[in-house]
Amino acid sequence: MDRLEERLPQNSLAEAGLSGSQSVDRALGLLSLIGRQPAEGLSLSEIVSDSGLNKPTTRRLLLALMRAGLVEQEPQTRHYCLGEEAFVLGVLAARRHGLLEIAVDGLRRLSAETQDTSFLTVRRENYAICLHREEGTYPVRTHALQAGDQHPLGVGAGSLALLAALPDDDVDRVIAANEAVLLARYSGFAPDALRVDIAGTRERGFSLNPGRLVASSWGIGRAFRYPDGRVAGALSIAAIDSRMAPARQAELAVLLVREAERLEALLKQMFVSKRAPRPTMAAAPRSIETGRAAR
Repeated sequence: MDRLEERLPQNSLAEAGLSGSQSVDRALGLLSLIGRQPAEGLSLSEIVSDSGLNKPTTRRLLLALMRAGLVEQEPQTRHYCLGEEAFVLGVLAARRHGLLEIAVDGLRRLSAETQDTSFLTVRRENYAICLHREEGTYPVRTHALQAGDQHPLGVGAGSLALLAALPDDDVDRVIAANEAVLLARYSGFAPDALRVDIAGTRERGFSLNPGRLVASSWGIGRAFRYPDGRVAGALSIAAIDSRMAPARQAELAVLLVREAERLEALLKQMFVSKRAPRPTMAAAPRSIETGRAAR
């Protein structure tokens, strides 16, 4: 098996003026930045600006990540995107953690019953990432969110449900961290507007995005938790505005609550099975002839 030292060459990191854990932290930080734009990737200048590193250091770290297969450069745009090895690691991690696996059945039920598109969204630091999109059968669909898309927490129905489910101190930290990008790139999602949305979400018991991200594309969402109270993810349903009248919002919210509670029950079972004490091994019989423990 390849060692990490072989896949992320130390000479490249040393040349970047970095050492040990600092080099790993910064390389993984670049990987995280690139992962926030999975479709179009980022240019070198954008990565330099967002990371705060100088250009030579950034370039050398990117080359090391490219040799490891975690990052690749798109030939036409020269943008840096996630590489094949990043995909493989994601698939392997999904098998271990299993959240997507246990949520898919619920998403299929939601889309079958409503004919609309449903989503699973999880938190990733100050962002929300869509893990899965389950298509509905209604002929007119919204395409505002695809699997792999990321937005600041609070932008979109599932993302807002996640943010509203966090403790107030965490909400304050997230909004402060995202303020610049919200004001620059997300019209209608200023910090004050998000706080109003959070209050409404907590009062109703579900989030509502009234077409603010993409015109005529509405969504509602509901967060669900791990047994220890941490926010695990959010389920959401999106549809065109004509299918999101207040009465139907209430109907969809009932379905979301049902599936969120089912997921919480499944997660509880998973946690119990993982933490169950192992049975005590019976003492090995002793050998009659020698008096030594039997092998």
